[in-house]
Amino acid sequence: MLNRMEMLRVFLVAVESPSFREAAHRLGTSPQKVTRAVQELERLFAEPLFHRSTRQATVTAFGAEIAQQARETLNQFDRLFISNARSQSAGVSGRVGITAPHAIGKLYLAEFLRPLMRENPDLRIELSLDDQLTDAVASRIDIGIRVGAVRDRRYIARAVAQVPLRIVAAPALIASVGMPSSVEDLKRRPLSALIDRNNGRPWPWILAGGQSFLPPSPAFSCDDPEAELEFVLSGLAFAQMPHYLADAYLGEGVLVEVLEKIAPIPTDLVLYRTQSGPVPARVRLVYDHLRACFSDDWMFPRRSSDKTIPGSS
Repeated sequence: MLNRMEMLRVFLVAVESPSFREAAHRLGTSPQKVTRAVQELERLFAEPLFHRSTRQATVTAFGAEIAQQARETLNQFDRLFISNARSQSAGVSGRVGITAPHAIGKLYLAEFLRPLMRENPDLRIELSLDDQLTDAVASRIDIGIRVGAVRDRRYIARAVAQVPLRIVAAPALIASVGMPSSVEDLKRRPLSALIDRNNGRPWPWILAGGQSFLPPSPAFSCDDPEAELEFVLSGLAFAQMPHYLADAYLGEGVLVEVLEKIAPIPTDLVLYRTQSGPVPARVRLVYDHLRACFSDDWMFPRRSSDKTIPGSS
């Protein structure tokens, strides 16, 4: 059985043809199929659409009214897809909501998204910075970036890069208090703690073998990774931080990595999106672009001694 949209198309061809047989010829189908479509529409409308004779079928007054409405409806329906095809050929448009950790959002996303937004001037990016997993549905988020696993089944998650964690300090601080040789030795040095904005508690440092370490009496604590970096660069504390914050300064000798033997295995950088329904072209474009950027070791490097972090030159 034809759907209602198809029946209306058959009906309009029948209205414009001298007979159902001619309508079938124009449609490349059988006269019986045309007859069945018209009969089903007459059943649905509970009114005759044609006056029939052995040689021809003439549209009724009611049928002519329905034909006019059908043309307007089908033309509007067709324009919807024509407009969408044109917009896709001219470049994607519309809103894409993205969430990312504060530091990654500030250091990388403008650099990564700039060429995409220039090529697609009608693309609108709404960025929300949050170091925790964001409820994508409630926050109208299309794409999320997170350091660490995403196990929520509402999301399709893909690891696109790795994030080494490093314990670092300024050379002046090491010269003043000495190089720590163990975790116990580290506890006697001035340490920094990064505060979880959501609960006010310090994030533990992650060590090799899945162990964790919580600075017992931090000399400095704050809830912003970049502010913490500034204090470490000033020689006020040792801190553990991701490579994308530390490596540019390690390569220049402004920071020194300590206790490398207890560094944990790198953490995954995960790109995720909701899995409800089809993926709009604008979301697919941005998702694939960010996946390519973060997967490229030149754009999201592990070491800056031989590579340049975007925006750090």
